[in-house]
Amino acid sequence: MTDCGRREDPQGLGDGYVRVLASQLTPQGITVSNVGIGGDRVVDLQARWAEDVLSSDADVLSILVGINDTWRRFDSNDPTSAEDFEAGYRALLQQAQPHFKHLVLVQPFVLPVTEGQEGWSEDLSAKQEAVARLAEEFNAVLVPAHERLNAEAPNHGGNAVLAEDGVHPTVVGHERLAAIWLESVNA
Repeated sequence: MTDCGRREDPQGLGDGYVRVLASQLTPQGITVSNVGIGGDRVVDLQARWAEDVLSSDADVLSILVGINDTWRRFDSNDPTSAEDFEAGYRALLQQAQPHFKHLVLVQPFVLPVTEGQEGWSEDLSAKQEAVARLAEEFNAVLVPAHERLNAEAPNHGGNAVLAEDGVHPTVVGHERLAAIWLESVNA
């Protein structure tokens, strides 16, 4: 799930990692679509899940959700507990599992660029652990985006080079996220 301008894009892909994936997968005969909406949290996905996701005839469902569940705690005092996040995510996966041959869960990530974002780890790590548990429970591929992007950031010139605001990937960040996704799925 990621928007990246996909609603204004005639191809519906946006300009993020989904487009990078499509550029690599389409020549192999694989169709890629994007139904993400920026700012969504698990509760927002629940509200549109049946129409936007379960109605798809895709074989693979890839989900990236969670950073907004953390971010809203810090910018709007609107927290999502790890328990509520996991329960809501589990409900989505229970509904999705019969519709898709493969599930891919992308770990929510932050590349801290502000002092405040350094403190997000307490909230975010519990959600990342939930995503890992759910990946195991639903036999899904887990894409370790947080660990990999944070480990790679120094090689690219720092966190802001991969995500200028710590959350939304730059062009380089989207390229790296797509590469990590492909490596994880192909492993």
